[in-house]
Amino acid sequence: MSKMSQATTLLLSLGFVSVCQAADLLSLTDATLESTTFSQPETPIASSDIEELSDPVQHADEHENELADHNEHDDGEHEEHDHHDKVERIVVQASRSGRIADDQPIRVELINREEIEEKAAMRPGNISMLLAETGGIRVQTTSPALGSANIRLQGLYGRYTQLLADGLPLYGNQAASIGLLQIPPTDLGRVEIIKGSASSLYGGSALGGVINLVSRRPGDSVKGEALLNVTTRDGQDVTTYIEAPLTSSVQGSITAGAHHQAVTDVDKDGWIDLAGYKRYTARPRLYWQGDDGQTLYTTVGLMSERREGGTLSGKDGAGSTVSDGNPFAQTQDSERLDAGAIFTMPIFDQLTLNSRASAMRQQHEHGFGLVLEDDQHESYLLESSLAGYSDNTDWVLGVAYQADRFTSDTFEQFNYSYSVPGVFSQLDYMFSPIITASLSARLEQHNEFGSQFSPRLSLLYRPGDLTIRASYGSGYFAPTPFVEEIEAAGLSRLEPIADIEEESAQTASIDFTYNFANMESSVTFFGSNIDNVTGLEAFAADGVGSPDRVRLVNAAGESKIRGSELLLRYYWRDIKLTASYLYLDATEQTPDTAPDTLAGTDPATAQRRKIALTPKHSAGFVAMWEQHGNFRAGFEAYYTGKQRLNDNPFTDYSKPYWHLGLMGEITVGSFSWFINLENLLDVKQTDQHPMILPSRAPSGQWTTDMWSRNDGFIVNAGVRLKFGD
Repeated sequence: MSKMSQATTLLLSLGFVSVCQAADLLSLTDATLESTTFSQPETPIASSDIEELSDPVQHADEHENELADHNEHDDGEHEEHDHHDKVERIVVQASRSGRIADDQPIRVELINREEIEEKAAMRPGNISMLLAETGGIRVQTTSPALGSANIRLQGLYGRYTQLLADGLPLYGNQAASIGLLQIPPTDLGRVEIIKGSASSLYGGSALGGVINLVSRRPGDSVKGEALLNVTTRDGQDVTTYIEAPLTSSVQGSITAGAHHQAVTDVDKDGWIDLAGYKRYTARPRLYWQGDDGQTLYTTVGLMSERREGGTLSGKDGAGSTVSDGNPFAQTQDSERLDAGAIFTMPIFDQLTLNSRASAMRQQHEHGFGLVLEDDQHESYLLESSLAGYSDNTDWVLGVAYQADRFTSDTFEQFNYSYSVPGVFSQLDYMFSPIITASLSARLEQHNEFGSQFSPRLSLLYRPGDLTIRASYGSGYFAPTPFVEEIEAAGLSRLEPIADIEEESAQTASIDFTYNFANMESSVTFFGSNIDNVTGLEAFAADGVGSPDRVRLVNAAGESKIRGSELLLRYYWRDIKLTASYLYLDATEQTPDTAPDTLAGTDPATAQRRKIALTPKHSAGFVAMWEQHGNFRAGFEAYYTGKQRLNDNPFTDYSKPYWHLGLMGEITVGSFSWFINLENLLDVKQTDQHPMILPSRAPSGQWTTDMWSRNDGFIVNAGVRLKFGD
């Protein structure tokens, strides 16, 4: 089938999903699409928080000035129209165009500072909860022993998601899953999310989309905050943030944190359910503004962590073992150092030069029972672009060089070094005040996988209060050994990699947004076709016994994802109610029935099955009552439907479950006291079946996959001190 016919099939299937799932869209709702472009910031957004750092074009300054004027109102006002206008004026980094969010043909969903503060009170140590409770996003645990996780956007595999910090890949172009648990939300100003292929914007690592963590921009006075948090599972967090003007043209900020979690066996089965860790982080930032419009942003990040999971040891474990009668400790020690810089300079009246660079080096020492693995990940970016605009047109032209390297001292056969030079472009054209199109493309020369071309086309149609966006894109992903099972089990049982092709995908979506009075509504239909998905194939080393090793292979046939998202949000005085729903129909070819073109098997006869760990239905509801500067109280309920499970000897499908939570926060002067009750129903996966397998999996993993929670009911409480406001 040609690429064009595949694209046509994909777009037609979206229409089919929209008809067949209409009833479902009205019956269930999933509460966290609070990251959409029209989320309500009930505190004003300072113009300094939204300044374009990544790829600014000159007219962005005009939008920022409009925003500054718009935000000159009383903090306590809750006029019905405020929450629409304020967020629509945010200048978005992730799309590269420098347009305000409401004018973007590419749909960019936002999590604002207010929502970040809410989630920081629930999980101040990392951003996992912040993202997990966002519509269309699933934070999937990849290692039950260590708690590592990745981010799935609209059902696509987590390795396809590019995580950025201020537009820079400071956590690696292909970062390990554990990195998600090492990023505190303290210094975030907002989060920008692009779903679907963004390879045309950021290269192969963004096949499934982009999450851009945008830092808080310092103002003209000294400000800061400190947060102390404790949990009923013997966890503690201390985070600090301070910003200050250093000179008339230089501003700076620094955030630092210390985090501790004791090893915890919640269900007393001898296996650690909450991995223990000690982590320290620090990130200073500097911002310089020149007299002629030049800007320079620089940052350095440091992180050190010791993480421990597996069977309990010492007197607490009293000889805990896995099924073969031996203990199995799983550990990971991590050290990360990264640095990045962005420089912009106006050229003439309508051009802007943008240059940026980043480097990341992360050292790991893994322990998988008696096997120790030492390795190092490195990631580099050099990029320069020129942006311009006219009355109806914005454009960007650039060149880039990306490099990813992995070096293992233990298993040198898995070392790789990817070098990827490329050129990219983007053109936004406004046909009329209500119709805008965006076309972006990237051509890269991968040293292992050859030439790769990644286009994306987006359209915006906005007749009055209705906004329609449509998008189609394609891209690729350069495979590495680190599929989810290998991150959980290590490299010791993996065969040397051979004859692997790049993974590729086509993604499409259409989005309808309509706001009226105090109600906001949005529905999105999306689809993806993925070719050459990499996965593990088990085999017996001696050719006759039980499988005891794995090899990395490209799956036969396409993986297909069709789905829809629904959001409803209602404002009444100081109360905000949010309901949303995610439907996913994600299938892959069953390996035993995959077509064999040499044997003449008809692909139409190949059977399909649900992609594992992908719930068909997810829903939720959030109610938040807040008076800014006084208190906030909230209730949340999240539903996760049935999931197919891979290689689980206890059951083929998970049971649906609910996650309920309550939170409250009271502010007195500079102090805010908060408490959060998570998992009120005390849901645990081990209530359904044991975590430890009867025998070790061919990959080396000793546990089933994680499809639910393993922490049980948990309470955290603490205090936040703000100064300088």
